[in-house]
Amino acid sequence: NITMADEENSNDTEVLDEEPRSILLGLISQLRKGMDLHRVTLPTFVLEPRSMLERITDFMSHPELIISNEMIDVLIYISVSKQEDPLKRFVNVVRYYISGWHIKPKGVKKPYNPVLGEFFRARWQFPDNTEACFVAEQVSHHPPISAYYYASPENNLIICGDIRPKSRFLGNSAATLMQGESKIIFTNRPGEIYRIEMPNVYARGILFGRMVMELGDNSTVRCEKNDLICELEFRTKACSCLEINFAYSNFGFFTGAYNSIYGKIKRESTGEALYEITGKWSDIMYIKDLEAKRKCYLVFRIRRYIQRL
Repeated sequence: NITMADEENSNDTEVLDEEPRSILLGLISQLRKGMDLHRVTLPTFVLEPRSMLERITDFMSHPELIISNEMIDVLIYISVSKQEDPLKRFVNVVRYYISGWHIKPKGVKKPYNPVLGEFFRARWQFPDNTEACFVAEQVSHHPPISAYYYASPENNLIICGDIRPKSRFLGNSAATLMQGESKIIFTNRPGEIYRIEMPNVYARGILFGRMVMELGDNSTVRCEKNDLICELEFRTKACSCLEINFAYSNFGFFTGAYNSIYGKIKRESTGEALYEITGKWSDIMYIKDLEAKRKCYLVFRIRRYIQRL
């Protein structure tokens, strides 16, 4: 029987044949540790057939989690903008944010760098016949900056922001540092803005062994108006000491499994922990109400949503 873990490992890893491995090693031999990779021309076999502008839409792949009525386990989720409890709204925004990371190409692939002025547009029609639209544009080439705007007026929802990726060569790994900020805004909640910072992306094993794609480091979701913050750790498997000692050594939380996630939702002013998030962002995630000392409830199951796609 094939387990979910087996599927994860096959989707997140890649073994190159001799010829592409030789091409990649020849390219790497010209690089220095810490070097910016944005100006380096990469071979096509490490690129996915779409640009970063389209890749951004993966984060909006589960709109039903934020605009629809839904029940998971014993927790009932209504359209987030209509929830009167600000803490419940925040929990559901976090749930929505962590739901989009499992969508990615098989293996270790990087999206194309968009050219200056390139844009991508998309439109969604939801089961209740409401709609959302999306537009993204490459507003800077050096340094690369992608700006995007997603709106569903009928659902009081706006998601906008920018991504400023910085790629670095680390030795046996390459990192994409996902700088920039995303904002979720409910138009019927004036002044309530959810600010999100993304984790970084790592390609491991580019010199030796099996190539693996991982998310790592810190990510935050913050709503200043409601004094709430979620601090998330995207935990990676342990990497080599050379990489840990790299100049960006403050990045990274290491664990024995791929794709682990851990986080807490807190009152930002007091540090009081309210909820705990555990699981794997590529499989199943749980949330625990620390104040009520309740058991962990299922917050998202990837397989359930893959079957809908």
